[in-house]
Amino acid sequence: MSEDPQRFRAAAAALPGGVAVVTLSWRGTMHAMTVSSVASVSLDPPLVLFCVHEDARVREALDDVDAWSLSVLSADQASVADWLSSPGRPAVDQLNRVPHHGAPQSGTPWVDGAAAWFDCRTEAVHRAGDHDVVVGRVLVARRGAAGAGGLVHLDGRLRAVR
Repeated sequence: MSEDPQRFRAAAAALPGGVAVVTLSWRGTMHAMTVSSVASVSLDPPLVLFCVHEDARVREALDDVDAWSLSVLSADQASVADWLSSPGRPAVDQLNRVPHHGAPQSGTPWVDGAAAWFDCRTEAVHRAGDHDVVVGRVLVARRGAAGAGGLVHLDGRLRAVR
């Protein structure tokens, strides 16, 4: 027996989640999406995870590529989070309006001004209901500017944290 999905969603909205952007290159195009289910998993080896809906373009791409990056958004990057989570945004050139630069190992985009960056390779993918949990080995990690703060998703809204 399971809880009603709407009641579960309402209760889960009380769980603050750090907001990040996952990027990867697939079929000659850079893809990006906002995620709020992201976490540090292990120090040795260094691992992070994010969750992706089973029907997402990025999930499909992960069947073909194992290199991806994670940019942890800073307190003033809500507009980036909104854009890269908006339904119907174009697959091509979606990063044109987001300043970025290539990650050192994979070359996948790191969002400029982020609070932290991780350059990763997929270590494992685990099915979890209608989402998959993607675990990545961190090849390169960098911290952004001191005082960048962070962005949190809570109660259906993005909130700056300093």
